[in-house]
Amino acid sequence: METNFVDYVKIYCRSGKGGAGCMHLHTAKYLPKGGPDGGDGGKGGDVILHGNRNFWTLLHLRYQRHIFAGDGQRGGENKSHGKDGDSVTIEVPCGTVAYDAETGEYLAEITEDGQTLTLLNGGRGGLGNWQFRSATNQTPRYAQPGEPAVERTVILELKLLADVGLVGFPNAGKSTLVSALSKAKPKIADYPFTTLEPMLGLVPYRDNRSFVMADIPGIIEGASEGKGIGLRFLRHIERNSVLLFMIPADTNDIRRDYEILLGELTKYNPELMDKQRLLAITKCDMLDDELIDQMRAELPDGIPALFISSVTGQGLTELKDALWNILNDESNRIQTFTHRNLDISRPSDEDDYEENDPFGHEGPVTEDAGDVEVDW
Repeated sequence: METNFVDYVKIYCRSGKGGAGCMHLHTAKYLPKGGPDGGDGGKGGDVILHGNRNFWTLLHLRYQRHIFAGDGQRGGENKSHGKDGDSVTIEVPCGTVAYDAETGEYLAEITEDGQTLTLLNGGRGGLGNWQFRSATNQTPRYAQPGEPAVERTVILELKLLADVGLVGFPNAGKSTLVSALSKAKPKIADYPFTTLEPMLGLVPYRDNRSFVMADIPGIIEGASEGKGIGLRFLRHIERNSVLLFMIPADTNDIRRDYEILLGELTKYNPELMDKQRLLAITKCDMLDDELIDQMRAELPDGIPALFISSVTGQGLTELKDALWNILNDESNRIQTFTHRNLDISRPSDEDDYEENDPFGHEGPVTEDAGDVEVDW
C-alpha cells in the first residue's frame, strides 16, 4: 500500500533576474535639454525556505520539481523604479536540510517554526542613466543591465527532530516500546521490517515533563551496501541526543549484535559515535533473576544496559529515568550538531523514480515511505 511519508526531494530552483536600468533623456516643450531621468530596474525575486510546524513530510514538494521566482521589471523614464520580482517561499517541515544536488554541499537547515532562510538571492536591478550623471558627464547615454538569475538543483532532506533514537535489528521490539511508553500506535507484527517509515512518540515523564522518541525501520548487517531497507532512514537519528540500542534477550550473541549495529552507524556517519548511547535488552519477561545475572557478563563494555519488557512493563520506569538523566546531562546539553556534506556518490533508490511518476514529469520522483505519526 502506498503511503505519504516523503523525506527526500530533489527540486530545480531559479531566482528572478534583475530588471535592466533605463536609458532616457528628459525633454519638454520649454526644456529641450532636461538631462537624464532613466530609472533603476527592479530586483529579482528570492527563493526562500520557511519552517512550518503544520508540515510533517515533503509530500507537497514531490511533484513540484521547478520553483521559479519572478523577474525584476525594467526601469522607466522620469526616474521610475522598476517593479521588484515576486519572491517564492517554499514551506518545509522543521528539521529540513538543503544540499546542493551537484556537489552535495550543505546549504541551510530549518529547525524552528517560522524560521526563514534565503536559498537563492534574486539578481540586483541595473542602474538607470540618472544614476551616472556628473559634472563632467551630464548626459550619460548608458544604463546597467540587471544581474542574471541564480539557478541550482537542490536536495531537501527531512531529519525528524527527536530526543531519543531507537536503533536495532528488525523485530527487536522498537515499535512495541514506543507504543508502551507513548500513545503512538505503530504497526506491530511478528515478521521482519514491520516498520517501513519513521515514527515519533511523545513519552510522558514526571511533573508534566516529556521527551520525544523516534522509531526508525530496523537495519541489518550489510545495510550500508543496500541490504534490507538500507541506511536511508538513519538520517532521522542524526539530530537525536541519545541513541537507544535495542537487542532482544533471545539473540545468540548480544555483544556481536551490538558491534554490528555500531559498525553500520559508523559507515553511515562516523559522527554518530559521539552521541551518548544506552543499551536495552528487550523481551525479558521470560527471564528470571539468575539468568539475567548470567547475561550481564555477556554485555558489551563501555555502555550502560537495562533489561526491559514492553509487554509486562519490566524496567520501563528505570529506562525512562536513565534516558531523562542522559538527556539532561550537562555534557549532552552543550553537544552541537555539525552538518556534513551529502554523499551524492552513495546509491539511492530515491532517485530512481521516473518510471513511477504518474504525471510524466521529467527528472527523478521521490520514493515515499509512509505517514509520520506524532501523538502530542
